[in-house]
Amino acid sequence: MRTLAVARYVGADVVRSQRVLIPVVVYGVVLAVLLSDSVGRPPGVWPATALALYPTAAWLTLVVANIEAPAQRLVTMAAAGGPVRLVTGTVLVALAADAVLVLLSVVVPVLRAADPYPAEAVLSGVLVHVAAATTGTAIGVLCARPLVTRIGWSFLLAVSVVTVTAVQPWLPPVGSAVRALTSDAPPPFGEALLGLLFVASAAAVAAAADRRA
Repeated sequence: MRTLAVARYVGADVVRSQRVLIPVVVYGVVLAVLLSDSVGRPPGVWPATALALYPTAAWLTLVVANIEAPAQRLVTMAAAGGPVRLVTGTVLVALAADAVLVLLSVVVPVLRAADPYPAEAVLSGVLVHVAAATTGTAIGVLCARPLVTRIGWSFLLAVSVVTVTAVQPWLPPVGSAVRALTSDAPPPFGEALLGLLFVASAAAVAAAADRRA
């Protein structure tokens, strides 16, 4: 319960700052452009939206993780009861934002399609977007405080990692998930699970770094 209270505090701080609006609006514009034409059979626009969601999730996480100045972050950490709760609360807020964008990315094309999408195709669409969003979140956690203290370097490092990995179709979980989506392969459960494991691992690394600080 205390971790959820930390997440609510971080979330309220993020909403008050309004910085989160920038990546959300940018992604919304990309989604609107992709949906400006008629939506065909699955996977439709999902490969493009998944690849766009990948850097968006990293960007969102950087905003959430760097929302407080270093001195204020130390105060929040003490009030939260340690770095584990603060990092966990931060990750939960980022994942909540991811969930909203995943929902929009999957549901809106389905509603705009001329023909109904099969249930297995929708499941694949959800999983590939989960893989992209969670991997982006993991990168954001690793590129934010306390591991990278300067915001400029945080964004530069995150952009570099996302750019290099996004163009590798063989690389799990994002590349292989998108490839599975476009090749009529089974739903990419493994890639979605791997993305979640990446987030958990990144959170553990960030919490350990906070303890050493």
